Order: sequence, then structure tokens, then C-alpha cells
Amino acid sequence: MHILYIEDEARIANFVCAGLKEQGFVVDYIDNGDEGYYRAMENEYDVIVLDIMLPGKDGLAILKSLRRAGRNFPVILLTARNELDDRLEGLNLGADDYLSKPFFVEELIARIHAVIRRISGERQNILRVGSLTLDRITREVTCNHQLVELTTREFNLLEYLMRSPGRVFTRTQILEHVWGYDFNPNTNLVDVCVQRLRKKIEKIAGDSWIDSVRGVGYSFRKS
Repeated sequence: MHILYIEDEARIANFVCAGLKEQGFVVDYIDNGDEGYYRAMENEYDVIVLDIMLPGKDGLAILKSLRRAGRNFPVILLTARNELDDRLEGLNLGADDYLSKPFFVEELIARIHAVIRRISGERQNILRVGSLTLDRITREVTCNHQLVELTTREFNLLEYLMRSPGRVFTRTQILEHVWGYDFNPNTNLVDVCVQRLRKKIEKIAGDSWIDSVRGVGYSFRKS
């Protein structure tokens, strides 16, 4: 899952980012409201974790602007314990949940899963193409009812491709969404990861389902 995390306290942010990444999330971390709002308007995210007190555009202003613009992905607000009015205003503006500081990363992760289940419905967290099934919540992949053992990066890559079967993704798009930060576009990271993923799926299914598009990138077959 791709998370946008907007928080200006570096110490908290470093700890939270590390915890989220350990659980397989791809995290875009932004430390100010103006840049955070721009990212939210320009990209697609599964969840936004949004601190209310930010330099530049504050969290409530970001939330209000996003909802007015029709950007309806789930938003979890981070608030101080005594900010009851802000929490109520945030919920009224369309926030899906809030978490009071200080908090445990495990609780944030549980709330992320909860809002996705609530917003999307359990069935949308199961991706199926042919005999291949991917569960976004349990992070398990099965093929012909056999478990496919994947690394975190391989799982994120497969999920990204399976969410849009038939669509061709460039290597740059895959780098940005699966690795979560900028790389030299000439790197072979994507190709190496795809090769490993293909081998693991082919070992069980006899087919990898992932097609190469010469000079462009990769796509996941529709059927």
C-alpha cells in the first residue's frame, strides 16, 4: 500500500516511516503542508496520514481542499491530546479516523488497515487473476492454492501490477511507486526484481503472468 505521510516533527517521522516500511508499506514522507498538498493532488495514495499542525498549509486546510477537489482517499489525522475541537472539525471535513499523539506505530498500522477495509470493502483487498490470488491485508500470495513466498519488494511489485491488469507501466513509474523514492532511470533494479518474481510464480503456475513491453516496461496480463 502506498502511504503519503505529512509530518513536520523529524524525530517522530523517522520512527514512524521505519515502522511502516518494515510492514511493507511504500511511504512518501513530506515535512510541510504546501508540498504535502501538492503531492496529494498529483498522485494516487491508498491512505494519507496527516498531522494537523504543519508549517505552510495546515492539516485541516489540506483536508478541506482535498475533499473540495474530489480527492476522496482515506485520511487519518494526527492530533495532540487536547485538540478536541480540531478532531471534531477534521471528522466533519471528511477525515476517516484520527490518532492522538503520542501513539504506537502498531496502532497506526492497525488503523490504516481498518480504514481501508471500511472504505474499500474486504473483497477489494483480494486481487485475483487466473489461478493467482493476492491478499493486500494478510500480504499472502497463492497460486493453485499453494503459497508463493515473496519478499516485501516482490509483493509490492506484484500488487502494483495486479491492480491494473493490462496496463503497461514504465520502469520509472514502477520505481516511484514500489521503491518510493527516486533512482537513476537507467538502474536495473526493476528488471532484477521482475525476473525473481517471475521465477517464483512460474515454479508453481508454469507461467509468470508478467509481460515485458520492449522499450517501455512491464504489464500484468488480464487473463
